Amino acid sequence: MDYAKEALKKHKEWKGKLEVVNKMDIASHDDLSIAYTPGVAAPCLAIKDDPKQVYTYTGKGNTVAVISDGSAVLGLGNIGPEAGMPVMEGKCVLFKALGGIDAVPLCLNTQNVDELVQIIAALEPSFGGINLEDIAAPRCFEVEERLKKIMNIPVFHDDQHGTAIVVCSALLNALRLTKKKEPVIVVNGAGSAGIAIATLILDMGLGNVILVDRQGILRPDMELTSGQRKLIDRVNLTGRQGTLADALKGADVLIGVSAPHIVSQDMIRSMAPDPIVFAMANPVPEIERADALEAGAKVIGTGRSDYPNQINNVLAFPGIFKGALDAQATEINDAMKIAAVKAIAGLVGDEELSPEYIIVSALDERVVPAVSEAVAQAARESHVVRTWKEV
Repeated sequence: MDYAKEALKKHKEWKGKLEVVNKMDIASHDDLSIAYTPGVAAPCLAIKDDPKQVYTYTGKGNTVAVISDGSAVLGLGNIGPEAGMPVMEGKCVLFKALGGIDAVPLCLNTQNVDELVQIIAALEPSFGGINLEDIAAPRCFEVEERLKKIMNIPVFHDDQHGTAIVVCSALLNALRLTKKKEPVIVVNGAGSAGIAIATLILDMGLGNVILVDRQGILRPDMELTSGQRKLIDRVNLTGRQGTLADALKGADVLIGVSAPHIVSQDMIRSMAPDPIVFAMANPVPEIERADALEAGAKVIGTGRSDYPNQINNVLAFPGIFKGALDAQATEINDAMKIAAVKAIAGLVGDEELSPEYIIVSALDERVVPAVSEAVAQAARESHVVRTWKEV
């Protein structure tokens, strides 16, 4: 199927992928008086007297805003807020279809950090959580960090953390399969996703990370972004220097969130025996799957649905938000992210684990219940659930 042609046809037919559907009928004067005035005053006053009742009498507790400034949409770059709308609508469709969560796409006509923070923070009364999407680095780091400090609902930049969670789930199982201990892990691409992946790998103690971008192996004496600077003292502890090819010599794992066809077969051959290769540039990976296999890769994951081991953040965000919303969490913290990693990884049993199957499909019906339960439990255990004063 020509997906581009079919997508244009269907999007024109749909005129948007979302619609508002009422939960009640308005067929009589009584219906009108209950749903709207005068009856609606009663829940208004109940919430005024006891603010936690907003979660009882409105949809806030099951509604997420999907927010973008259009600056880093898919692999298309800074295409602007209007052009980003089809992606944000699609994300909202996935929230509903997979997690049962109502989601609203909001594309903002500003790429100024202060304005983004001010606008998004002002939305808190209407939403149970904020999913930041397709905001370019390094702006995305500051926007999320500032919002988390001032908002009392979960704020989650999915391009960073959702990707990191699914990568670490696949990595856990790949390491289990290959029995690698204390692996050297090269992360190529040090933008928002690469930084989040490296951080979560280190937080979970999965291995030693070498971070690489266009400059080569990152070192403290280089010009670094704010996100890279925060991480630099935790990576490349052996002090390697040079290019991606230098980083990969003897390495156990390559995680690519970078650019098409920048990894050669010789680079794969230079890695440690039975290397793990996650080539996630999409739609064209850092190295083609067939080429990586021919060069000796033991396990290969990509971002594509037409190959085994698709590493896709659709596995993470519906369950993570469902768990956070169910628990009335005020944030999505590291404990909740790690719980999600382990829940996703745990869906592949020892008897199923193979080079062709290290991670489940995003459409596996077990995923959202497993992730949401684990995340909600982690929220409770780490004491980030909402508490209310008795009225």
